[in-house]
Amino acid sequence: MRRSLSLAAYLAMSRHGSDTDQAVAPQRPRPAGELIWAHAVEPAHADALCQMAERLAAQRPGLHMLMTTGRDEVLEQTKGKSIIRTRLPDDSVSDAKAFLQHWAPDICLWTGGDLQPAFITCASEQDVPLYLIDAEERLLEKPSWRWFPDLPRALLDRFAMIFARNANTARFLRRLGVNDGDIAVTGPFQEGALTLPYNESDREELSNLLRGRPVWLAAMVQPQELTTVLQAHRDTSRLAHRALLLLVPDDPTTGTEFKARLDDEGWRSITWSEGELPEETTQVLLADTRGEMGLWYRVAPITFMGSSLLAGHWGRDPNEPAAHGSAILYGPNVRRYMSSYSRFAEAGAARIVRDRETLATAVQRLIPPDQSATMAHAAWDVASQSAGVTDKILDLVQDTLDVMGAK
Repeated sequence: MRRSLSLAAYLAMSRHGSDTDQAVAPQRPRPAGELIWAHAVEPAHADALCQMAERLAAQRPGLHMLMTTGRDEVLEQTKGKSIIRTRLPDDSVSDAKAFLQHWAPDICLWTGGDLQPAFITCASEQDVPLYLIDAEERLLEKPSWRWFPDLPRALLDRFAMIFARNANTARFLRRLGVNDGDIAVTGPFQEGALTLPYNESDREELSNLLRGRPVWLAAMVQPQELTTVLQAHRDTSRLAHRALLLLVPDDPTTGTEFKARLDDEGWRSITWSEGELPEETTQVLLADTRGEMGLWYRVAPITFMGSSLLAGHWGRDPNEPAAHGSAILYGPNVRRYMSSYSRFAEAGAARIVRDRETLATAVQRLIPPDQSATMAHAAWDVASQSAGVTDKILDLVQDTLDVMGAK
């Protein structure tokens, strides 16, 4: 490894005025078993890492992911029991040594850039395998580093492999002196789409019954959103009288409340949990069971993702309909999945709606099969690209952990 005067000077400055006794002590104990340290520079990286952690934990029982973020980042709640989220301490040698001594990670995945010299150097010196994921040129440069000309190259040398987002970043890395063999252009590392299970006989039966009918899905709907959804369906039915709405409550226990509303308003509806099948005159199918979203996404070419029209519910995962060939509509309150929705919207795969009128208009425009197919295809392109990158990183992590475990 090349000696760097810039790196030595930077680390010396970080030691100045610091004391090992004053290092930040982590509050949570290290879990037993394998531990991956993953640093998320941006929210989109955090989403992708959460998904990866869940897949790894399923394949390697007992594995945990320690996910760190910048000090100014808001720590979101994480559902996965295998994920520990915390902010990265200041980039000082004392804090880095205390952090690594406490957590003793088996491997480090650093996303994007914003390299922290003390943490990266200390991890390398403790023989923690380092991988830079989704490297971006804009995140690899810091104005403050102009006084340390060879610092970026010295830090990049510490990574065993660098996955670059695009060819421009790869060229930038080569100009910094990174060996071509240590760079792979993979595309962006983002939350990917995973297909959900379903009953094929149910899909075939429904597809035959609904052939030729306009079908759209309102998924994960809150009771407060029901009025807007039903009004939009009524508007749509005036132009397409055979239209069928697949209605999925966010909480299946509210199915009775949804059914009562449908009956009170005179809708011709059936309830899936009661074993009913749609007839030619059925207007709404109330899907009030758990674990069958894979079926509904496959049957409906258009999906409105609920829990998004009103504040307080933060949206639901758009990768689900994308993985099953459904065009995506969503409301303005999707904070939890904002990066994913933005990605699909930029690709022409998702469209925002705000009320009855905009929802009805969007559904009506997508009823022609060629219109919904165009959006669904765009969604699949985005989702499948993301899944491919994740699979490459998963293979790398698995191989590294297997080799380390065999020593």
